Parts: sequence; C-alpha cells; structure tokens
Amino acid sequence: SARTTAGQTQDIVMSKLDRRRKGVFGPPMGKKAVVFVDDLNMPAKEKYGAQPPIELLRQWADHHYWFDKKDTSRVDLVDVLLVCAMGPPGSGRNTITNRFTRHLNIVSIESFDDSTMGKIFSSIVDWHFGKGFDAVFTRLGKVHAHLISAHARTHTH
Repeated sequence: SARTTAGQTQDIVMSKLDRRRKGVFGPPMGKKAVVFVDDLNMPAKEKYGAQPPIELLRQWADHHYWFDKKDTSRVDLVDVLLVCAMGPPGSGRNTITNRFTRHLNIVSIESFDDSTMGKIFSSIVDWHFGKGFDAVFTRLGKVHAHLISAHARTHTH
C-alpha cells in the first residue's frame, strides 16, 4: 500500500527465510525462493521523492544484501529471486527510478477490449460453474457476463 515502510518490507521478506549461518539467510538448503511484490509502485514518495521500500529492494538487487535493523550488521540474501508487478503511473501509483528498473526485465501488455474481457470472464465462469453445479447456475453465469459487459460499455462512453 501507499503506507508500506522499508522496515515492513524487510520484515516480510526476512520472515520467510531461514538463517543458514551467521549473516546469511535464504530458503531451506537445496531450494530457491521467489519474492513477489505486487503493486510495486504504490509506496508514497517522501519529501525528496524517494520511496524507501523500493530503495531497500534496489539495495538488495544492487548488492545482494541489506543491513539488520537492530545491530546494522550485513545480512546476505541467497537463492532468492525478485519478481514484481505494477500498473502504469497515475491514480496513486508512482514512477519508479531507473536505478531500480535496470535490474528488471520489463514485460508490458495493452489493456484488453470489452469483448476480450467478456471472453476471459465467461470462460472462468463456465469453468467454475461446470464443476457439478446445477444448469441454472451456468445460465446465470452467462447472464452475469453479459451484465458485466453492458456495465462496462455504459461507463466507457
């Protein structure tokens, strides 16, 4: 969220990792961990434009370590992969720095049109209600998909 702090970010990541030896943390031996950060660009900017949670992740991406919050000793993170997702800037989302994005492979897709969204939604509804539900529910799912499509059309014009 916009109020996420660097300390909270560090605590969440560290809570999922095991201590391997002094100053080295990672998943259990022989395993790899994936840290998924959704809405990466949500943290609010400070007075000078920095986003501390993102700066913490950037430090980790740059150096593969960060510092312990209690005694400021170095904490190395091993066998951990960072995966992020975010929407375009605007509506509470901020831009993120080039210093951080240089570590990422960027994949982008266009917004879907109404017919594509309707097809995706109706496929999910059909799949869900096709698992042992009465036929009435399947028909209601199709009606619901048409209502969603009609609702989207009224709000885009």
